[in-house]
Amino acid sequence: MMIIDGLVVSNLDRELLLQMQKGGLTAANCTTCVWDDFPSTMKNVADLKKLIRDNSDIAMQIYSVADIDAAKASSKVGIIIGWQNSTGFGDYLPHVNTFAELGLRIVQLTYNTANTAGCGCYESTDRGLTDFGGDLVDALHENRIVVDLSHVGSVTARDVIDYSSRPVAYSHCCPRALKDHPRNKTDAEIRYIIDKGGFCGVASVPHFLARGIESDVHDFAAAVAHVVNIAGDERIGIGTDIAQGWGPDWFEMIAVDKGYGRRLTSFADVPVLKGLERLDCYPNMLDALAKAGLNSRVIENVVGRNWYEFLKSTWAQ
Repeated sequence: MMIIDGLVVSNLDRELLLQMQKGGLTAANCTTCVWDDFPSTMKNVADLKKLIRDNSDIAMQIYSVADIDAAKASSKVGIIIGWQNSTGFGDYLPHVNTFAELGLRIVQLTYNTANTAGCGCYESTDRGLTDFGGDLVDALHENRIVVDLSHVGSVTARDVIDYSSRPVAYSHCCPRALKDHPRNKTDAEIRYIIDKGGFCGVASVPHFLARGIESDVHDFAAAVAHVVNIAGDERIGIGTDIAQGWGPDWFEMIAVDKGYGRRLTSFADVPVLKGLERLDCYPNMLDALAKAGLNSRVIENVVGRNWYEFLKSTWAQ
């Protein structure tokens, strides 16, 4: 079965790549920008590309869906370079093309708070998409880079969906109907992006699931089933947000504005989902989805085929 994960934020090394391979992962969107500026993001991208080269026996970079097919055929792990913030461009639109040539394929517009493009989900006042943000969205579309709205504020996200000339995505989010949390999306928001041709990947972070830090892989499966029930099974996928290999200091960094500023949230415990603790636990997810009542066709779509078809259309020239 093809498994495509819409968000992996793990601290990748060869051991974790081997886990991904063992778990049956075909491809994953892997983060190289959170609070980072242009120089640090360029370094992060270079480091990830070096990791892929140094482990070319088990991993390969994904530039197109043809590469996803090749990864599947060769049993290698496909790495999609993605960002969780647009700060890596340094507010210089020509950098979009430069990073696209390096293989950047997914960019989240904002990470939790405001930047020059728009507002994040923890911003006290969501002022929506800026004019520069509109220009940035245009540049991302022109370079066939998926626009991600997972951590984006509700007003800004709606503005982007309405403004965009191409479908956009929530690569990793959870339903607010099951857990009232500012990072989660309402049923109406999920249906809206789907109705506009977009995509919704469901996250496995326990803090955003129904039972909070007590949640397990079955709570994640229930969240997937909920989204399928409200929005159909054709534009729904997984975006687990697995953050393996990081310690408390890293989780503290992502919990405050810009990595050093005002507190936005708190991870009292490192967010590890029971039953999906590691990158080789995807078989547990498949079992949980079946126990949640999803049939084999829907499971196949949700864990990979839907992402494949969405990327095929949004990456197409």
